[in-house]
Amino acid sequence: MEAADPRYPLVPLAKGHYESFYLKAGDATGREAVWLRYTIHKRPGEAPVGSLWATLFDADGPHAAKVSPPPEALGSGRTVAPHGDGAPRTGDDASGTLGRNPADAAWLRIGDATIGAGGASGEVPGLASWELRFDGGEDPFPYLPRDWMYTAPLPRTKALSLLPAVRVSGTVTVRGRTLTLDGWPGMVGHNWGAEHAERWIWLHGTAFEQQPDAWIDVILGRIRVGRWTTPWVANGCLSLGGRRHRLGGIGRIRSTRVDETPERAELWLGGEDLSLRIEVGAPPRDVVGWIYSDPAGPQHDTAHCAIADMRIRIARRELPPLELTVAGGATYELGMREHTHGVPLQPFSDP
Repeated sequence: MEAADPRYPLVPLAKGHYESFYLKAGDATGREAVWLRYTIHKRPGEAPVGSLWATLFDADGPHAAKVSPPPEALGSGRTVAPHGDGAPRTGDDASGTLGRNPADAAWLRIGDATIGAGGASGEVPGLASWELRFDGGEDPFPYLPRDWMYTAPLPRTKALSLLPAVRVSGTVTVRGRTLTLDGWPGMVGHNWGAEHAERWIWLHGTAFEQQPDAWIDVILGRIRVGRWTTPWVANGCLSLGGRRHRLGGIGRIRSTRVDETPERAELWLGGEDLSLRIEVGAPPRDVVGWIYSDPAGPQHDTAHCAIADMRIRIARRELPPLELTVAGGATYELGMREHTHGVPLQPFSDP
């Protein structure tokens, strides 16, 4: 199975599942960004439902829209193996495409909206529309360090950075606000699972003042196992000068420290040959709140900002320390169980 193949067609009817293809692109200079999600939500015993999520960040704060078409609107660009209930499941047979190049065939289709290696398009009727092209991009980055972890029962959430550093061009309109993207730095990711982590953080940063080609992409999670919740486990990558430095992992739980609120966080992460202290955050007005539901319930509240400030202090073995900073070019997301965080939630259910 390829990294970009949707997993939902292989889930038995009796099981629950969630999945998303998501992209972020931003202009740190203008403090503007877009964050789009193509998601699948499947309750146990029910058909999967696709949803389109759009958030535009600008000087007036986040502007958001969402739509969840009927289940029959959901499709993939590939023919897949038999479904868990024994019935063959066939995708869109590449009819959902993003240009004439076969490499642009859609990974996922929700109605007329598509996302694939070449770009993304979509519409939330009356509220949002987008037409985007991806250029360049690096090889995928698997957050989990071992292949077997992608088929193991834990963690229940699996994730891949399909395009860790890519340039995005086109237009996005949300609630009357339009952004024109001209090679904005961004990323495209894919995650899926039976349930969300008990608590999670996603960090992404580009366009650093000191090294414009550097990028960081990290997910952290606390997992519920019976009555217990694990400490924070980080998995991610810092790219410096074209070299990728893997961060976190099970073996570095003790050195992973997190101090988080919905608007900002301070984190200490280690890697094989370096250690990081990261500060990331944004004013409350720049944070959007969304509801993420587990397939079998209940829900998480999620605070997200794609125009956050980030500062990374890097201690390197046998090399001078390094600092990376960006104002308005980072992403910070916190998923949580509590509902007393004070971040206004968008008026959309999931799905």
